Amino acid sequence: MGALIFWSVLLIAAIAAEFATQQLVSIWFAAGSLGALIAASLNAPVWVQLTVFTVVSLVLLICTRPILRKALRFSVKETNVRMDVGRLAVVVQDIDPVAGTGRARLNDAEWMAVSADGSVIPAGTTVRVEDIDGAKLFVAPIPQKAKAEMN
Repeated sequence: MGALIFWSVLLIAAIAAEFATQQLVSIWFAAGSLGALIAASLNAPVWVQLTVFTVVSLVLLICTRPILRKALRFSVKETNVRMDVGRLAVVVQDIDPVAGTGRARLNDAEWMAVSADGSVIPAGTTVRVEDIDGAKLFVAPIPQKAKAEMN
């Protein structure tokens, strides 16, 4: 009787976790729990119940996760951050790859900044955002002539 309760509780918990996350993290364990619950209701020994749980969970995980992840993948062409590539920013702390320093202001926010070509860029320089990786801007100084044309 205790095994039936255990597998029932595990089944309900796995289903609840799946509904809460909707990230395909526990659906296989719910199926494994259901298999073990059926085995327990047929009075199978505990080792058989555990084996059924493990085999069902692993087989479903291995066989279906890659297919489901591919089918449910949302493709976002461009995030808001990617839209900042090409915009102008101002260096507020010298960008120096040797010293490991560098900050730039973009859209009223300060970012860590790295020179795209590895050069030193002094504070106050207007730069173009070449790429963004996490919270780091990769920037390149814009020539003074181009800066004057933009104003």
